[in-house]
Amino acid sequence: MKRFFGTDGIRGVANRFPLDCETALVAGRAIAVHFNKNETATGRFLIGRDSRISGSMLANALAAGICSMGSDVYLAGVIPTPGVAYLTAADGFDAGIVISASHNPFYDNGIKLFGSDGFKLSDAAEGSIEALIGDPPALAKQSKAVQQVGRINAFDGAGSRYRKFLENVVSDGSGKPFDGITLVIDGSNGAASEIAPELFRSLGATVKSISCTPDGININDNCGSQHPRTLARAVVAEKADAGLAFDGDADRLIAVDETGTVLSGDQVMAICARDMLSNGKLNSAKVVTTVMSNIGLGQALASMGIEHLKTQVGDRYVMEEMRKTGAVLGGEDSGHMIFLNYHTTGDGMLAAIKLLEAVHAAGKPLSELATVMTVFPQCLINVDVTAKPAVDTVDAIVTAIAGVEAKLGDKGRVLVRYSGTQPQCRVMVEGPTEAETQSFCKQIADVVAGELG
Repeated sequence: MKRFFGTDGIRGVANRFPLDCETALVAGRAIAVHFNKNETATGRFLIGRDSRISGSMLANALAAGICSMGSDVYLAGVIPTPGVAYLTAADGFDAGIVISASHNPFYDNGIKLFGSDGFKLSDAAEGSIEALIGDPPALAKQSKAVQQVGRINAFDGAGSRYRKFLENVVSDGSGKPFDGITLVIDGSNGAASEIAPELFRSLGATVKSISCTPDGININDNCGSQHPRTLARAVVAEKADAGLAFDGDADRLIAVDETGTVLSGDQVMAICARDMLSNGKLNSAKVVTTVMSNIGLGQALASMGIEHLKTQVGDRYVMEEMRKTGAVLGGEDSGHMIFLNYHTTGDGMLAAIKLLEAVHAAGKPLSELATVMTVFPQCLINVDVTAKPAVDTVDAIVTAIAGVEAKLGDKGRVLVRYSGTQPQCRVMVEGPTEAETQSFCKQIADVVAGELG
């Protein structure tokens, strides 16, 4: 069976298979059939998107497919991915669908799915939908008669509903908990461009916004969570207390402290873990991350008496482990952070609120809070590949990894894995010094490129 889903939905180049209109229409039919099997199905689906130019095209193709199976679609327009997750559960939709390629360039796009409970789908559910997408003729035969087709409706006020949800998440009941805090916000010219500045101003902060003027093709273009250097310079120039960078669909956060230093997702989680532990909100004293997390995070959590659990890469795997173990904080070093006491998925703006609450509670600058964790030097090289054989079956790569691991000993680690959304192999090395780390990483990457490039 052909695979459509990767680590986070269906991804590809927009207007090319599998992100072309024809396949999106079939996917819409498959999604409707899958969810309409549920006895509690309402026949209502929510679709939101980020700001990239192909979003409305794909949203309408999906909507047409869903309607052809007799279900109704509600279009929320441009809205962060976690906003769709929240509204799906809050308003009783059968599923929520997001048209977004997250942090990828504008020419890519994707399809993410949330169940009626606001959680991402299991592998089994995605497999069921994949099987249906793989048989377009059978799906077409199930299309409804003309008098039974669904309708496409506008979902007005989706963004304001989601913003109100975030405002209510704040622990401080004053309504202006961030009064006196100056922020620079980088919306990545994406889904957070309008709502993020409005949200933090409503919470009392003084806000300067950058990269908040989306035009359909400038999303993630040298801005946002993947490119925080411009934000760092702006924070220093504005003498701001912090900078907040989101990605294209605003489910990631990368923070910048008042000195212009960029903090990783791991550092933000360490800060929030300590704050939650101190106020009794870190249920079960566990934090879940992926294998990509920095060694320093594990050391910091251990020093606080917090158990550190790890999963394979992908925030939905983090979520599955959190739900299984009772953990309420988890995420990825890339900036996906999940606060399960408040939401069913990673949420960049929610993470920013919780980080600023920790700063406010401590009464110290963000740079000082960040010292809770020592960041080991890390190098990540993405190698373009033409095939993805199991890494442990390629002798030259196995030998290169073993050689580096022997030299690092217990002072670092190596992780080599394929991207779930792109034709790339990700080579990551952590080590005691920047120079050694980069040298070791390049050694392995060169071998990967020679074998698979």
